[in-house]
Amino acid sequence: MNTKRNLYKDLEHPFAQYIRIIGKGKTGARSLTYQEAYDAFALILKGEVLDVQLGAFLMLLRVKEESVEELAGFVQATRDQLPFTPLEVDLDWSSYAGKRKHYPWFLLAALTLAQHGYRVVMHGAAGHTLNRVYTENVLDYLGYPICQNQADVEIQLNTRHFAYLPLAVISPVLDELIGLRNVMGLRSPIHTLARLINPFNAKASLQAIFHPAYRTSHQHTAHHLGYQNSVVIKGEGGEFERNPDAKTLICGIRDGEMYEYELPKLTAERSSAEEELELSRFKAVWEDKQQHEYGEVAVIETMGIALYSMRVVNDFDAAMTLAKTLWQTRLNKPSA
Repeated sequence: MNTKRNLYKDLEHPFAQYIRIIGKGKTGARSLTYQEAYDAFALILKGEVLDVQLGAFLMLLRVKEESVEELAGFVQATRDQLPFTPLEVDLDWSSYAGKRKHYPWFLLAALTLAQHGYRVVMHGAAGHTLNRVYTENVLDYLGYPICQNQADVEIQLNTRHFAYLPLAVISPVLDELIGLRNVMGLRSPIHTLARLINPFNAKASLQAIFHPAYRTSHQHTAHHLGYQNSVVIKGEGGEFERNPDAKTLICGIRDGEMYEYELPKLTAERSSAEEELELSRFKAVWEDKQQHEYGEVAVIETMGIALYSMRVVNDFDAAMTLAKTLWQTRLNKPSA
């Protein structure tokens, strides 16, 4: 590290300009333009930035909060360096938060869609926040493989219509950066941009946020990137999962046009959190050996939003009706 620093003792590092732009005080600082953000993040992805610069850059962005143009530049720089070619995918589903109070019901929504022939790619990262159950671990328990390359994704899409890809495969650099959550004690723009990657150019994409303030920035960034069908919600625990205990504001894009739609609260009182996330019980619900009132409503409602985002139906009432039918018939549909 010291050797690298000494190389720039008498010559400014190429990345220094981007730190200066966002860090030059209350009156001198400004947000990066789309092109500046793209160029800055391209340097990060290529490993051409010093650790001290990277930490300063990410935390300065965290303090000021990243703009839509910055996020769009970061995401596009990432997408342009992906080692993949486009695949026929109906739905891109990001899963980066993990669950703590409730089971990952969203996962059963995704798997039900896959059982009925919709091609779903889910991507995420595990372990970056303490005391949470992550999708990757749950899928492993259910017997679903974790893909390690594009060939694996194609095989799983052709056999089960569902594939899960870790962020470490999509971008080792991003996976390392998202892991800094426990080092910095704060989220960084990586948590947002990872959700927006859509690595295989799926026809529709789903993202969830935990803090409502990020809902609009996700929506507008997706629009800036040219995504034609996309949805962002404040999901339960930060995952893309409808919470029946609360109103759910959907900030979406349909055929390239932005919209908002609010789903009503469905329960009179807040549902109790699980004392322990026992995956055996979760699996039993999936196999129709047990029932779970809260969970099954969450599955159906989440699936309904996904069906609308894929343009399978033209309104949310029809989406929820279809979602209920798909859930009730999931065991009658082989995945291949």
